[in-house]
Amino acid sequence: MTLETLNLTFPEATLETWHQHSFGGGWVENTAFVASTAFVGLEALVYGDAEVSGNAWVLDNTWVSGDAVVSGEAIVSGYARVSDNAWISGKAWVSDNAKVSGYARVSDNAWISGNAVVLGNARVSGDAVVSGEAKVYGNAMVFGNARVSGNARVSGNAVVSGEAKVSGDAMVYGNARVTGNTWVSGDAMATY
Repeated sequence: MTLETLNLTFPEATLETWHQHSFGGGWVENTAFVASTAFVGLEALVYGDAEVSGNAWVLDNTWVSGDAVVSGEAIVSGYARVSDNAWISGKAWVSDNAKVSGYARVSDNAWISGNAVVLGNARVSGDAVVSGEAKVYGNAMVFGNARVSGNARVSGNAVVSGEAKVSGDAMVYGNARVTGNTWVSGDAMATY
């Protein structure tokens, strides 16, 4: 990406306020921090007060902004957006058109893909996968080998863990617990 291309999105960007990262060539606003060990691809942007550290990779057309942190060996790829105060750490992967925002945390080997959204104070960890059009928000937690997919919603203080699967148009909310090998699918609603 050239400075002229960057100016299409950030008209005020100059060579005094932005620079190209030495490992990958992606654009970094001078207010952001990117470690020399982290990779920022040519079309990727890191701006605001965002931080990319460790051996993290920010690839493709991704944006990391606000006070977001991408650390460890985490990967952000595709057209994914990580913003606000979100943290992506460990070997977590945020890909495709996924969005992680608010104070959300994605860690360990978790994978957020498709058009999935993780926001608020939600936590996704372990080997959990959130995919499709799924949303995890509020104070919800998804961990273990749990899967949330389709148009499913997990919110409130709900917990999805173990080998549990939430799919279709299912909603898990309130203080609901979906654990073990439980499946919640279709138009089902789980609350507690």
